[in-house]
Amino acid sequence: MTVRTAELLMAITTLLVSLGLMLNVYTDDLSIGWVRGRGPGAGMWPFWLSAGMALASVATLVRWAQKKTPESRNTDPYISRDTIFLVSISAGSVLALLIMMTFIGTYLALVVFMLFFVRFMGRHSWPMTLGFAIGTPIFVYLLFEVALTKYLPKGLPIFEDAFLWVDNFRYEWFY
Repeated sequence: MTVRTAELLMAITTLLVSLGLMLNVYTDDLSIGWVRGRGPGAGMWPFWLSAGMALASVATLVRWAQKKTPESRNTDPYISRDTIFLVSISAGSVLALLIMMTFIGTYLALVVFMLFFVRFMGRHSWPMTLGFAIGTPIFVYLLFEVALTKYLPKGLPIFEDAFLWVDNFRYEWFY
């Protein structure tokens, strides 16, 4: 696919999505204007932002047809094979992270993910890899479970039970 084709497909896609959202707001009978004594209607922002996006898409299509922009004249490949490979590996590793979170929990899954991503994808040194692999779960734990008091998935019961010692230590020594 060329850059020119990608621009055309993106303009058509955003136009269709915009029109679909506008239709959805309209068919749900959401008010797209100002409601006296209450303020903007429930559909005002989604409808009018979608209308703006639709107009921008139409403008892009017009400029594409007239070949006014460098992108609309560019026949170079849009994405190289190397880029597709890296994006595929990245998306696959994030999917693997999400699956691992279900079984081994957020923190162990982050360790495995960081080891893979920093060392093998980023080709960084072992000290930096280990720093990120250990530091990231600690940071996430302190941010979510301590500061925000939002508990993240611990995985299967065996991992959840094993993780209780961290919480017990925290409550014994810091509260």
